[in-house]
Order: sequence, then structure tokens, then C-alpha cells
Amino acid sequence: MNLHEDRGSFAIEAAILVPVVLAFALLAVAAGRVQTTGAVVDSAARSGARAASLARTPEGARQAAADAVSQALDDRGVQCATEPVGEPEYGILNTGDGQLTTITVRVSCTVAFGDLMELDGLPGHKTLTGTFTSVVDRYRGN
Repeated sequence: MNLHEDRGSFAIEAAILVPVVLAFALLAVAAGRVQTTGAVVDSAARSGARAASLARTPEGARQAAADAVSQALDDRGVQCATEPVGEPEYGILNTGDGQLTTITVRVSCTVAFGDLMELDGLPGHKTLTGTFTSVVDRYRGN
């Protein structure tokens, strides 16, 4: 075996492996950012449902939910492509002590991959959804 035959093989191996390793690292970062943003969307749904449960009217509940969700998303720097909150849904929860009224807020946020990775021009988007149900506060007043 001649030493001159192996010369430069490390550079070729590095040229092949470095982009692959970098791609996997970027993929891991992207997956982490999607997971973190999903947790923010879930938290926004929780905030929206809690705010809506204190409102006295359905219109007030819708506005309180929208405001709370917008505030939660803005605080964490998440920008949705469309309005993230729909109409809150009322329901009934049967318990041993009677019935409780519930309100469910669903948040759906479509985020561009470029925004998630903070790289302009990155193609694609991901829709993240969070749902939370809260019991309507019976002592909220009329």
C-alpha cells in the first residue's frame, strides 16, 4: 500500500459527510421549534378558554378569547398566517353535583417554516392546533 494513494481521501469524506450531518442537525432544530411553537399554541388555547369562561355574554367570550390568544401568541413571537381563534363552543359537563357549563376554545395557527427557523425564503408551512375546555365561572356576575 502506498501512502500517496490515500492522500486527499479525508477531504472527500468530509465534503460528503458534513452536509449530511448539518442537514440532520437542522432537522432536529426544526423539529424542536415546531414542538415549542405547538406548546405555545396549546398555552394560547388555555389562556383563551380561561378568559372566555369569565365573560358574561357569548360575544364577550369570543372577544376575550381572541384577545387572550393574540396576547399569548404575541408574547412568544408566534405569527399566524390567519386569525387563530374561531367561535368558542359551549357545552355541558355532567357531575355528581349537577351540570356545569363549559367553553372550549380551539386555536389553529399556520406558521411558515421560514418564521419557525428564522430563515427568510424557507418554503413550506405547518398548521398547529391547540384546544382547551374550561368550566364557565358561575360567580362571574351578570
